[in-house]
Amino acid sequence: VQLQASGGGLVQAGGSVRLSCVASVRPFSHYPIAWFRQAPGEDREFVAAISGSGDITKYADSVKGRFTISRDNSMNTVYLQMSSLKPEDTAVYSCAARWTSSTRATLTTSGYRYWGQGTQVTVSS
Repeated sequence: VQLQASGGGLVQAGGSVRLSCVASVRPFSHYPIAWFRQAPGEDREFVAAISGSGDITKYADSVKGRFTISRDNSMNTVYLQMSSLKPEDTAVYSCAARWTSSTRATLTTSGYRYWGQGTQVTVSS
């Protein structure tokens, strides 16, 4: 199982960036995908998750209303659209997956077995 995150970079405060996570899992619809982030000196924190079916999402309070998670099961890809970025959003963002028997399983903020490498997002003030 491989997950490949991409799309990070340097962006000004108030700007937007879209992250992508391509997963080599089958069937993709049975893998909820989550995004986590880790800032220097901080613990890793949950950001957002999406069900395998794509119609159930969960967000950390800190990003609600600013970030949108979505997926394209035909492309085995999950996206994280990040808008109204703040300097405190600066972190390495990683995607993670876990297998579920239901495509609409309850989303969790932990327990993800498969992890991709991170992509750096830096928000300048």
